[in-house]
Amino acid sequence: MYLCGMRGDLRVRKVPTKSGATSVQVVRYAGGRCYVHEHIGSAHDERTLAVLLSAADRYVEQNCYQPSLFSTLEPPSQVVDLSKLTLVKVTHLYARHALLACARLCGLGALPVMFQDLALMRIIEPTSKLRTIELLEQYFDVSYGQRTVYRHLPALLARKEEIEHIAIDTARQDLGETFNLVLYDVTTLYFESFKEYEFQSPGFSKDNKPQQPQIVIGLITTRSGFPVMHEVFEGKTFEGHTMLEILKRFEQRVGSHCKPVIVADAAMLSADNMKNLKEQGYQFIVGARLGNLSKGFIEQINAQTPRTDGATVRFKHIMKKDKIAVAVHVVCQFSTARYKKDKREHDKQINRALLLIDKKEPGRRAKFVKKADAKDSYLLNVELKAKAEKLLGIKGYVTNIPQTKLGNQEVIDYYHELWHVEQAFRMTKSDLQARPIYHRTEVTIKSHVLICFMALMMGKYLEIKTGMSVKQVRNQLWKIHEAHLRDERTGQTHVLTMNERESADSILIDRGCGHKVGLI
Repeated sequence: MYLCGMRGDLRVRKVPTKSGATSVQVVRYAGGRCYVHEHIGSAHDERTLAVLLSAADRYVEQNCYQPSLFSTLEPPSQVVDLSKLTLVKVTHLYARHALLACARLCGLGALPVMFQDLALMRIIEPTSKLRTIELLEQYFDVSYGQRTVYRHLPALLARKEEIEHIAIDTARQDLGETFNLVLYDVTTLYFESFKEYEFQSPGFSKDNKPQQPQIVIGLITTRSGFPVMHEVFEGKTFEGHTMLEILKRFEQRVGSHCKPVIVADAAMLSADNMKNLKEQGYQFIVGARLGNLSKGFIEQINAQTPRTDGATVRFKHIMKKDKIAVAVHVVCQFSTARYKKDKREHDKQINRALLLIDKKEPGRRAKFVKKADAKDSYLLNVELKAKAEKLLGIKGYVTNIPQTKLGNQEVIDYYHELWHVEQAFRMTKSDLQARPIYHRTEVTIKSHVLICFMALMMGKYLEIKTGMSVKQVRNQLWKIHEAHLRDERTGQTHVLTMNERESADSILIDRGCGHKVGLI
């Protein structure tokens, strides 16, 4: 209990409550006991506490039996009467200020604030551009015209190169990246339509929507998953043909002296891709599709790979396609857990194949079914079955880095870092909801993806610095409300912030953003 002041037999006191608030009361002491004369209210921050103390002093001044000769109260026009305050609106300005501070840390602060607002709304509540404009005014009291936003989207796309330079500088200077290794992957975004436009077209869909128009997106991230470059391709583009174009642009951004190791999944594995990468001085690690290799090489892998958990072996191999031949290293590793998983899937496919053979159904519906000589008759593909059984539990990796420079386990460890770029795509599709896309032209589609890229920069920066997911950060920021109260007598507006701001500040500051975030 803290006594703040007294007027005759009435006193003002502050009492801490169990919830962490401070209760302001007017009390009277008689016979050695304390009696609460009036409970003024509870405060969760210094601003509210000052308002309540002022109201308590006024109450004491009006009700004490021995008024003070020298009143310490403010003039009546400056005293806040709680009964005269009207709630005007509640905003989430703290969340916007925090995310704009994050945008500044990522280097995006040089862009017009409207573009920053469009990006941060992908974190707060991703939706269409029209709905985003409404929510910016509803949540933050920020107003943008619909025509203004759509008119400036081409201007944002024109700054794509600048934004990618910003991302690379942030990764290098703030996150300590040296770009000795980068991760590359491809995903697809489909449209809620069956009608094709100038840039949308059906193709192989990672969302299992092959009949609907889509676009293809290639993304380069650092080893920690921070995005540094992206490219948008027409929907029918084969993902294996996307790598070289974006890598050339990346080399131009970081300098030709920097030749990072490229890590990509098996979809990038083609003799043509590897030949071009090797000729241009790139080192690469990609996943191997062992089942597509020659029968003789599979026999060699089966014979020389030890069946002990974690055992690795390296083979020299010539990848051939048409007239292209590339010398590579194939690293194979056996895993007991992988063997159990592969064996379950293998047995399931065999049982399905036998069931379809009994029913005399088309073999295209099962992997191990082939058509027999007799009409409407099918057989178990014994050769394919034996080939698959030789590879159970074995995972392959293809690289052009000799063992003297990079050991087998290092090759595998580098490849396993690919989950960072896959997680970045998941964040883009789930947390940032890159689709549905409400655009039709190439310029607006690419502008939309660029906004999502900026949001991904901000989200991954927060994740790396705080150790929290972007969803957790968003929820923490969203707890903080600012209530705008208008004094009906004076017309003055008072702003009260809820006490969760202190916990949000501590999380963002203590977990790595530090004083840079600039949250006050």
